[in-house]
Amino acid sequence: MISPASAAAVEAAADLAGAYVHIPFCARVCPYCDFTVVAGRDEVIDRYIAALERDIASMPPWRPLDAVFVGGGTPSRVSPALLERVLTALGDRHGVVTGAEVTIEANPEDIDQAAAEALRRAGFTRISLGVQSFDDAVLADLGRLHDAQTATRAVRAAVDSEFDSVSVDLIFGSPVETAASWDHSLAAVIELEPDHVSAYSLTVEPGTLLWKRVRAGAESPDGDGQADRWERAEAALAAAGYERYEVSNHALPGHHCRYNAAVWGQGEYLAFGVGAHGFRDGVRTANVRRLDTYMDRVERGIGPVQTAEVVEGWAREQERLLLGLRRAAGVEPGEAGEALVASPAGARLVEFGVISIDGGRLRVDRPLLTDEVLRVVLSLDPPG
Repeated sequence: MISPASAAAVEAAADLAGAYVHIPFCARVCPYCDFTVVAGRDEVIDRYIAALERDIASMPPWRPLDAVFVGGGTPSRVSPALLERVLTALGDRHGVVTGAEVTIEANPEDIDQAAAEALRRAGFTRISLGVQSFDDAVLADLGRLHDAQTATRAVRAAVDSEFDSVSVDLIFGSPVETAASWDHSLAAVIELEPDHVSAYSLTVEPGTLLWKRVRAGAESPDGDGQADRWERAEAALAAAGYERYEVSNHALPGHHCRYNAAVWGQGEYLAFGVGAHGFRDGVRTANVRRLDTYMDRVERGIGPVQTAEVVEGWAREQERLLLGLRRAAGVEPGEAGEALVASPAGARLVEFGVISIDGGRLRVDRPLLTDEVLRVVLSLDPPG
């Protein structure tokens, strides 16, 4: 049974005001990464931060921000002093509510006690560490620059620096990973006691180095093995007191990621930086994906938005369901949910216990089949 409190909390998240800031710089591009990133361009970091400040200042004031997410790329590759300028620009233009969640993504090799404390002083309240594994062989296969010992030190430094929340990202499904290796990573992260753990499956995204390797004959991730890893993660983290509140995200009580909750609730968020996506007033925007083009356009006062799509009517209703069904608390069925349950494919999903309506909420009861449910949602025609 879904608790009324959790259902109310996920619906309230849609009213939060968010902002996403993209920092594209990396020491190396990981073979599985398909984000907007660059390596070997550190000489333009100062120019990029100045462009971000101008980008932020060019937007009309909105409303005070409840959640800010600085992602990448590798934001921790940029000095805390420069990152603080970005947060100041956001606060000056839009305001930031007292007690707002302000997240930074970081790589373990960038974080020691001094760096963590500097980020905390710069205004970040939450840090998300891209650990990915506590097995050195898996880390090498994933192209990561840190080892398990460095990751352990980074998490401890973050925990000791009194962030409101510390999150750790893990990736499962590397061909060199064994069940024992994954169990070791889960035990290691639980022992470190972060507030939040995200566990994602390794995916082969078109155009990435991993995709090219697989096309050339390298071993690809095994779907059955990844399903086993997901189940192991859910069991181990639940036993340690973490609540799975989305397909891949687990948190101790009170430490759900507010920014992500707003996005899954179809809430509004601003977007700043190269390749950043935003959603406001029913319009979804995407900024240009080339670093030099972004800086040039902002400096010339043209603006970085490359595409703007109005999301309305049936498309918006479908999107609401697509996002909401990822949450463990589910979503109000609405028109799209009713159409799903009434469709032949949806009726089969109900029959086989994949989805259900419980307490006025539509939810996925077999999370490993979430993607199958979402495919059915996308295939639905508008009623009438």
